Order: sequence, then structure tokens, then C-alpha cells
Amino acid sequence: MRFFAFTFVLLFAASNSVFAAENRTSHFMERAARIASSMDDNTLAAQVLLTGINGSGSLVPHMRTLLQRVPVGGVMLFRFNLDTPVDAVKRLLSETFDHISAYAGIAPFMAVDHEGGLVHRFGPGVERLPSAYSFWELARREGRFAALDLAEMLYRRSALEISELGINMVLAPVVEALDEENRAFLTTRSFGPDTNFTEAAASVFIESMTAAGITSVVKHFPGNTAIDPHYDISSLNTDRDTLNEMIRPFAGIIQRLDPASVMISHVKVPAIDPYRNASLSPAVIQDWLRGELGFEGIVMADDFAMGAVTTLGISHSAATVEALNAGVDMIMLWPNQLITVHNAILTALRDGQLSRERLEDAAARIIAVKLRFGIAGD
Repeated sequence: MRFFAFTFVLLFAASNSVFAAENRTSHFMERAARIASSMDDNTLAAQVLLTGINGSGSLVPHMRTLLQRVPVGGVMLFRFNLDTPVDAVKRLLSETFDHISAYAGIAPFMAVDHEGGLVHRFGPGVERLPSAYSFWELARREGRFAALDLAEMLYRRSALEISELGINMVLAPVVEALDEENRAFLTTRSFGPDTNFTEAAASVFIESMTAAGITSVVKHFPGNTAIDPHYDISSLNTDRDTLNEMIRPFAGIIQRLDPASVMISHVKVPAIDPYRNASLSPAVIQDWLRGELGFEGIVMADDFAMGAVTTLGISHSAATVEALNAGVDMIMLWPNQLITVHNAILTALRDGQLSRERLEDAAARIIAVKLRFGIAGD
């Protein structure tokens, strides 16, 4: 039976105490911490990495060897992995999942960008979702209830479809409301300019994925400008009051739904930290996102090979260690960077540049989410 999702979103706070007691990531942290503390350094350092893989249809031999050496915490899939018949997609995901599980001792995230519209990674056998912005357009024409009701139906159907393939993490939704600063970069990936509608629509997305056992990564905190971070660094040059208004959808979703993960952007936020990118800033991650907003899950960093970081003259390896120290828990990277970055984490552990306590905390947050969603263990 379908229901008005927006009404559900508004009423969800009434059951928040039950949710907090039984279903929040923090509920699983004690057990997760024990698992993390039992890992050797090699496995622990691998758990905080989310890598792409080469090939499609089946796990190619050199990737088997690489993932045996570095049994990562998760894999992210792209169009070149997924543009095959559904049976081949299932085979690739199943082989990869089982292979990593065997060497890590814990199951991996199997992740994909799944926003809809322009961001669709699957081949012709999987339904393409409408763009996020199309729901805002529908809301203006037919009202918010109609838009959110349709969103719920489509997102729940899609969640079941991709879960059947073996996906257990989506790098979505975009929770940035559209404004003049980010419009050129986000285009139709945003749920529109209204922060209330953005929060409601993103909440429907997260709840729909959660119902199918899929974790969501809300992004990109605290926001973006018109500059594409793949190519250059940007700065949110505004005061705290404006920033607080910008992040209202993030704040509401964190309070009510405790999303599995928040992806931190590479933007600079001078009002919070005038010196470091958000993805490298303890002030943004620990003081603001965790401290003020109370986020308990996985802080995920976008690829440090992006121009927003490389223009600073920081290597991927150095940025990874700096980000982990700043409070990031999981790092995205490509297969050709995996050995180098993994070795950098191990070297930082040996040299005292990164404490085992911090690395265990990062891994424990990842493992806690896996326990919470039934990806690893009961």
C-alpha cells in the first residue's frame, strides 16, 4: 500500500526514540570495535578503502590477486563494470563479494552511483531513475505529495532491483539544495532549490534503499560551488548563518535517519576552516559534522585524485593519511592507486603519523554500518 511519503517524513520524528535505541549505527559500535581491534594491520588498513575494479562479467585474475593482497572494505562499480546482461552483473558482484569476504574476514560494500537522470551506471537491463530535479518540477506542477509519492514508488522498486544484483551501497542521494553557487555543477542532480523539499525527497530515497537493505551515502557535505571539484578547488565564501541554512537538509536527515554515510566534499569553507579543504579539515569533520550535527556513521571522502586536491600539491597517499587523521573513515580510490595508498597507511602506522586507535575507530564505523544493515554478521 502506497502512502504519502512527505507525511511519513514529517511524522518520523515521533518514533525517533525507538529508531535511536535499536537502529542507529552507534548501537553496533561496541561489537564493531572488537572486530576492528582483532584485525592485523594489513586488514585494518584495507578496511578503510573503497576501490574501483577492472573488468566486467567476472573478476579478472589480476584483480583477484590485488584484492587478496589488499582486501578492501568496499568496491565501487562503474558503467564499464555493469554494461553487461544482468546475469553477468550478478556473477561479477557475487565473485567479488565472496573473494573479498574470504580474505578480509568481513563482507565488503558493493557500491554504485545511483542518483538517476545523468548518473546511471547500469546497462539496458536495469531501470534508469528520473533525475532528482524532475521530482521538484513535478512538485511545482502537481504538488509535493504527488511528487514524493511517485519518488517513493520508483525508489523502492529500484532498490529491490539493484539489491537483487548484489548492490548494498548507493553513493546517493545528493542532499544539496540548488542555488546560484552550485547550479552549474549539480544541474539536475539536486532535488531543487527548496531545502524542505530536498530533505523530504532525499529522506524518501534513503528510507526506500534502507527497506531493501541498501546503505545510502548522502552527499556532498557541506556543499559545492559552480567549480567542478574534478578539475579545481572551490570555496564556499559565506558566513555561518548562511552555511547553517545551506546544510539544513543534511542536519535534518542526520538527526532523524542516521544515514549510513556522509560524503565530504573537497570544497574550502573559510568560515569553519580557512586553511584546509573540508575533506582534510578536523574542524569541518570532527567539530561541525560529528560534534554539532551529531553524525555517527561513516565519513567518506571523494577521490583524492581530483583536481581540488592535486592542485594543492598533495599526493593521494599523503592526502589519505591527512584525511584519516582529520576524521575521514573511508577513502575512494582507483585500482592503480591501491597498493601505494595501502602501503602509505601502513607506513604512517609504523611511523606514528597515524595512530592505530584512529584507524580502528574508522574501521569500526565501517563495520558497525555493515552489522546494522546485515551485510556482515547477524
